[in-house]
Amino acid sequence: MNDSTVVRLPQLAWYGDTTLEIDLPAAWSVTVCRSQGADAPGLDDEGFRKAFAQPIGTRTVRELARGRKRVAILFDDACRPTPVATILPYILEELSRAGIADSDIRFVAALGAHGAMDGVSLRKKLGDDVMGRFLVYNHNPYELCTPLGTTIRGTPVAINTEVMRCDLKIGIGSIMPHLITGFSGGPKIILPGVASIETIGVNHNKYGGPGRTDIGRYEGNVVKADMDEAARMAGLDVKIDALLNLKREVTSLFVGDVVEEHLQGVAAARKHYATEYVGDCDIVIANCYFKANGIPPAPRVAGPLLKSAGGDMVLIVVTPEGQWPHYVSRSWGENLGGRTWAPKAALPRNTSRLTILAPYPDRTGMDYIAPYDRVNWARDWSEVRAMLERTYGRSARVAVIPDATCQYFPGEPA
Repeated sequence: MNDSTVVRLPQLAWYGDTTLEIDLPAAWSVTVCRSQGADAPGLDDEGFRKAFAQPIGTRTVRELARGRKRVAILFDDACRPTPVATILPYILEELSRAGIADSDIRFVAALGAHGAMDGVSLRKKLGDDVMGRFLVYNHNPYELCTPLGTTIRGTPVAINTEVMRCDLKIGIGSIMPHLITGFSGGPKIILPGVASIETIGVNHNKYGGPGRTDIGRYEGNVVKADMDEAARMAGLDVKIDALLNLKREVTSLFVGDVVEEHLQGVAAARKHYATEYVGDCDIVIANCYFKANGIPPAPRVAGPLLKSAGGDMVLIVVTPEGQWPHYVSRSWGENLGGRTWAPKAALPRNTSRLTILAPYPDRTGMDYIAPYDRVNWARDWSEVRAMLERTYGRSARVAVIPDATCQYFPGEPA
């Protein structure tokens, strides 16, 4: 490949975390857009222990657990990259030292309106031993939710009944740029995590309107503020949020009050996932890694890098399970969808051609991001390179985003 520029991209979160090599003509101008935190070192044992010993805005897990009778540990699902199994031993140690027996702890997958997890996915997320040692439940948004009242923004809040039976509630997640809440993590473990379908639908319908929500738009975000209130109503005692590098290692951990820890975590995440803007590109290659099974952020992140006259967007989507089911916003038939489903997904205006490189194609799942007839499919990189070379010859300006599901460009033009 002496006549090529080779870029290595992370692939297959939850399936071994491998690498894909793509090669581009050496004559092309290629910029690899790495985030500031892509290569940050992972936390060592001392770093984890310090985060739990010095919680933000609340007492330690051990102190909060003393005298409690039943503990719920909420965790995000396989549509999120959080290595929960790495964090869990520190939580369980805190609970054990507070005198909490294993039989008094239950785990609840905070699925929101996503599909349920099977045992294979749960073991990947929690480790091999948890399912045999503890009770582990999926959240059911359609049944068994306890009404708690209404937020000041008019959202009726009903939360998983098993969670509400517990007198200590702990959430585990990660913070990343997010299309609706600006940044994920924080109160999302409650709403949508363990909320009823009605609660999720009303909350998510609040994000419409220009400038109200977007990636990185955190302050004044009405959806996130509504989620904060729901988390308070549910009595979430402790939230644990991670920042991750491109090896899916925890680089920073924020433990504490769901609002206060999230404020500090987002301040760090703004820098950690920030990427230097590169504009006026002929081609943008957007790899999907952290959330390859949930790719709606990718076109929004990649689109502004293309030249205004139009260019090629290539999404690399390697995920055996396809796009994650979403009862609120996905399609459930031809011209049928959930309560926030949009019947006409549209590409960014400057995307002349969308190509999806997918060894495991999921045609139905693409209605999240584009009309079916606007998607050009490829199964391996050689197909994509040949197509692009036919279009651009020996001259092209190219941006490669190592993970368009977790990066953002704060310097992009308004």
